Amino acid sequence: MEISFEEIAIWCRNEKKRMWEFMLEEDMRDRKVTMEKSFAEMERIFEAMMDAINTYKGDRVSASGLVGGTGARLEQYFEQEDVLCGGYMGEAMVTALKMAESNACMRRIVAAPTAGSCGVIPAVLVPYYNRGMAGWQEIIKALYVAGCVGEVIAARASISGAEGGCQAEIGSASAMAAGALVFLRGGSDEQICQAVALALKGLLGLVCDPVAGLVEIPCVKRNVLGTVNAISCADMAMAGIESKIPVDEVIDAMKEVGSRMDHSLKETALGGLANTKTGIRLAEGINEAREEKLLTYVRNQSSIDM
Repeated sequence: MEISFEEIAIWCRNEKKRMWEFMLEEDMRDRKVTMEKSFAEMERIFEAMMDAINTYKGDRVSASGLVGGTGARLEQYFEQEDVLCGGYMGEAMVTALKMAESNACMRRIVAAPTAGSCGVIPAVLVPYYNRGMAGWQEIIKALYVAGCVGEVIAARASISGAEGGCQAEIGSASAMAAGALVFLRGGSDEQICQAVALALKGLLGLVCDPVAGLVEIPCVKRNVLGTVNAISCADMAMAGIESKIPVDEVIDAMKEVGSRMDHSLKETALGGLANTKTGIRLAEGINEAREEKLLTYVRNQSSIDM
């Protein structure tokens, strides 16, 4: 069922409740669960995010060999004194890389809203919690806000890179994270909507062009882009800066852009960065390695059969 932020705002005013409560009641109704069970599930999700970060290892490398170690490298860099993005921002950027690399290395992650964009929401929420900037219950409520944002985007447009390009994945994740941050900063539901609109507008038109068809290049580092975008848009919204285009219209525009986007720029690995000389070379190298592994396996199986 298509829903809008305008309709949610009307519900919140009539019920004298906040956006997170709207999403809580939606979850209780959709899954036919109690409030306690809904909260328990959201807590389980946040615990999984923290676990993925806590079990990250910088020496892990993806099967393709294209991804691994950048989270640890950035973390080491931020331990220096002379850095441009220190403090909370720096920790958020590191967390985004760690989460996205964990996905590429086949670790357990939370698709939020997708596996390819799994780093953005944990990147803004986990450091916020670890630094004591918000308590456990507030973080869980913020996750309901993020879920509400994601549900509206999914209903009105898409959260799929194959359907809408990377704007639908990293863009949606960034908008969800921005909304959650505004809530944690004490912003109103209207300011949450402004942050969502600003975040989506900033990444409108972002294509999905994974090298070799893997969710690694440029996906991992785009999680950092989505994280920084979310934080800056949350701050703008809290400062009273508004999007001239209403949030529902921004989402509708994202859907239109996705529908007009050429299929080669929507997860097919046929365009964009995947179609550069280096992108093609990397893909060929990975395919050759796969063929060699397959031949080795067949030879070994033949030896066993004999």
